Amino acid sequence: MTRSLIIAAALATASFAPGLARAADQARDHAAILAMSGTFKVTFDMRETVPFVAGYAPYPAKVMGGHEVVRVVEDRPDFVSLQHLLVVDMQDGKPPMIVKHWRQDWSWQPQSVLTYKAKDHWVLTPVARADAAGAWSQTVWQTDDSPRYGAVGRWRYDDGVARWMSGETLRPLARRDATRNPPYDHYVGTNRHALTPAGWVQEQDNAKVGAKDGKPVTFVHEVVTNSYVPATDFKIAAADEYWARTKDYWAAIRAEWDARIARDGGLTLAEEAETGSATGHELMLIADDVASGEVKLADATKEAREVIAKEVGKPAP
Repeated sequence: MTRSLIIAAALATASFAPGLARAADQARDHAAILAMSGTFKVTFDMRETVPFVAGYAPYPAKVMGGHEVVRVVEDRPDFVSLQHLLVVDMQDGKPPMIVKHWRQDWSWQPQSVLTYKAKDHWVLTPVARADAAGAWSQTVWQTDDSPRYGAVGRWRYDDGVARWMSGETLRPLARRDATRNPPYDHYVGTNRHALTPAGWVQEQDNAKVGAKDGKPVTFVHEVVTNSYVPATDFKIAAADEYWARTKDYWAAIRAEWDARIARDGGLTLAEEAETGSATGHELMLIADDVASGEVKLADATKEAREVIAKEVGKPAP
């Protein structure tokens, strides 16, 4: 039997060789995750749909656009980290403004995942072996690399679509809601990432939950569709320059968050409507000083660690 026929026979009988099949699935999933890196025109489409509390009027749909550069921060067979950088075009010929946006980390067959449990509080949640088998966790981080939410799911490829679907998880309010003082205070939602012929899409299905008469109540459902279409007609170099100047600073910040989460089994940190967390504003300002060359890396890292130490463990009043 030729080598090609042997390989074909092995693939055909992969269901009888779970180790081989799982390695193939991991590689295919890994490639799908990396396909979300690149440069994109992004459309953010957020719509409250069905109200579940009498008298609640859904907010009008909010549709926004922009450009993002998504760069690979780490890439191993069992872990991928993708950093989003928002490129905001300014008027009158001014250089674009670069906003370090969200980050998504993917872990193959995770033993635990950092999950949002209650206001200002995240915990490392163990993942059962059966749930971890063949699965990836996705952990989403704020602009300052403090946590937002995490979940576990599996990539699927049936019906012609490569897609990953999370389980249902709690999530803190996004800025679009937190800044308008709504009656709900968190989401319970699912998250789907899918590759499309023209890029990729992130779809969310959220229940917006708050307290009414002392009991948790779903006020309204929301669907979110964030579409990423490859594009090169914007100032990509500005984002890459910002990242080149600040990536060592942000690596130190990630390490600081990771160390505290591992040590304490989670994190307590006050949420803040405008910046996502109590550390967001100051950590981003320090990053700007690093990018401009006003502050050296060692001094910036020391100052940032002091900011984190000051705020961790302090829930919002």
